[in-house]
Amino acid sequence: MTMKENTSEEIDLGQLFILVGNAFNRFFKIIGNVLKNIFHLIILFLKFIRTHLFKFTIATVLGIVVGGFWDYNSQPRYRSSMIIEPNFNSVQQLYNNIEFYNQLALQHESKALSEALRINENEASHIKKVEIESFSDETQRIKQFSEFISGLDSISQKQVDYEYYLKNFNDINAKFHRIKIEATSQDIAKRCQVAIVTSIEDNEYFKLQKQINDHNIALKDSIIESQQDEINDLQVFYKKIKIIEAEKPEGVTSINLAENKPNQTSEIELLNQARKLKDEKIELNNEKANTKNTINVISEFPDKAALVNDFLNKKIVLIPVVFDTILFLALILILLNRYLIRYDVKNNTI
Repeated sequence: MTMKENTSEEIDLGQLFILVGNAFNRFFKIIGNVLKNIFHLIILFLKFIRTHLFKFTIATVLGIVVGGFWDYNSQPRYRSSMIIEPNFNSVQQLYNNIEFYNQLALQHESKALSEALRINENEASHIKKVEIESFSDETQRIKQFSEFISGLDSISQKQVDYEYYLKNFNDINAKFHRIKIEATSQDIAKRCQVAIVTSIEDNEYFKLQKQINDHNIALKDSIIESQQDEINDLQVFYKKIKIIEAEKPEGVTSINLAENKPNQTSEIELLNQARKLKDEKIELNNEKANTKNTINVISEFPDKAALVNDFLNKKIVLIPVVFDTILFLALILILLNRYLIRYDVKNNTI
């Protein structure tokens, strides 16, 4: 390698280092300018607050007075919750019904709400909000994912993982749901419970689904009982064969069914089959209990609702925030107007 080539490489490396150094300098300069601008905006905001501190104080005090008076004269609200487990894909209809009740409550349609919930109009007027939400912990989601995967074919199972399942998990997919009623009376929610549940159970489609499910369960139950009877008969038959074999005199040829008839079920296989049928019977009984109703009520509405005492939702907190926000926007608009006037004067655009 010649000295000229060495010199050329050194120059190229030097230029590369210079370019890298300049890039870092520009990067840190940009970061510094951003931080400087942020600091400048913070200082301007603090100066703005200092200039108008008295106005914000007046707005806050006035909001506290108005909000406190509002809370003092407002009726106390009570909240009740009921936990349910919908069956036969009835959860979507349940959500639609709850949304309908809530809209009637918000619009003060007491007559229509009383008819829907089967209470009198005066009781319906106490209802202020009806909501539903799903809830499930990690264990429940994993169990639901396992049940979901088991119902897919082998190709689909490879394309769906737990992360994908969670990403597409929504309220409808949850197993348990909580219905909440807010009212100005403590015992209204309990009186609405029957109407909420029967609104789903009286639906003709879900009635048919329940009838089909009950028929299928009864059919499975009869098949299992028939198989158990057959196994019991075979076990009795094997016992009789053993007794006959034991009572035969010596020298008489014995007949072994398991050797002469390869297709004959052995006693051990019968015991295993009997154990499997017992497990299927237990699983079927659990399914029968879980699907006895279209809506399983896990936890009913209490007889007396609890007082709603959410501090952040009180008017004494919300009204000062609203007043300060309005004042802030008004002052910003005034400053903007002054800036536009000065801009017009400076550029002779008036």
